[in-house]
Amino acid sequence: MQRVIILGSTGSIGTQALDVIRANPERFEVVGLAAGSNRELLEAQALDFQVEHTALGADAAEQLVQGVDTDVVLNGITGSVGLGPTLAALKAGRTLALANKESLIVGGDLVKSLAAPGQIVPVDSEHSAIAQALLAGTAQEVRRLVLTASGGPFRGFTREQLARVTPAQALAHPTWNMGLVVTTNSATLVNKGLEIIEAHLLFDVEYDRIDAVVHPQSVVHSMVEFVDGSTIAQASPPDMRLPISLGLDWPNRVAAVGTPIDWTVPHSWTFEPLDDAAFPAVELAKKVGRKGGTYPAVFNAANEQAVAAFHAGRVGFLDIVDTVLRVVESHEQGQELTRESLVDAERWARAAADKLIAAR
Repeated sequence: MQRVIILGSTGSIGTQALDVIRANPERFEVVGLAAGSNRELLEAQALDFQVEHTALGADAAEQLVQGVDTDVVLNGITGSVGLGPTLAALKAGRTLALANKESLIVGGDLVKSLAAPGQIVPVDSEHSAIAQALLAGTAQEVRRLVLTASGGPFRGFTREQLARVTPAQALAHPTWNMGLVVTTNSATLVNKGLEIIEAHLLFDVEYDRIDAVVHPQSVVHSMVEFVDGSTIAQASPPDMRLPISLGLDWPNRVAAVGTPIDWTVPHSWTFEPLDDAAFPAVELAKKVGRKGGTYPAVFNAANEQAVAAFHAGRVGFLDIVDTVLRVVESHEQGQELTRESLVDAERWARAAADKLIAAR
């Protein structure tokens, strides 16, 4: 029986995790729930699963992780506010099922220094796919990692076309049902850039051996290419409950958590190169990742401000990544990476982004 704390229980990841647990009561027990602001749904979930320990807000979630005995902490919080709970879970020696990619990306070496081998289990579908594929060989046999991207709602658009898109269009993702920030990040491909940084940190593979390819069907979730020329891919219909279930009890699989591919009907899967001219976020993220330190925190914070401004009608779609680029270029790296220096860097980045946005 795996005892589980779910952070972000009222969001997309959290509610799907509860679906998995509800269907497998002999395997999982919820011992703690935390949400950002939806108190009503949080209370209903606690009643449904008979959970005594709940928390509202990121600070309370961190205290919940510190105070409740558990085997697994599923961090499904959105944004860098998830850093505190991530650090708390690692310090407490819990398995961290990580859907909150921002906490690893922002925390970087600070997070990695606290993590024991295998303590962080990825929940993002791409990184779960890579973790599964890596079981086919040794680390020395890996040539490169290939992350797949749906291409979002604007696949094939030129920069001229992107200049005219609306917030409503940016939220019309063709495959996944996600929150406002993550869905917008998918449209700009900032999300894929963040995932490349995450892949580097999770699997210790250099950036020049991590690529992304557009796969609009979203059935192949990512691939690992080995030195002998073999490529191992993980494929399944898009359903986050599969990687969530693996995160809750890695590396054991949960029966019937997802629907398999129907091989009795024809399928056609396509793969296309990224258009770096129209979508420069991935290459920018690689540069940020190579710089390390507080640069990824600045990248992420500036992006969150720009995304909010876009949905408020204050900037255009192309201004999101352009703002991030200008903030990153003006950032000066500090000497020591600590939680305090990361908070300071984020605060500076948000102010710098707001200043650029106000000037447009």
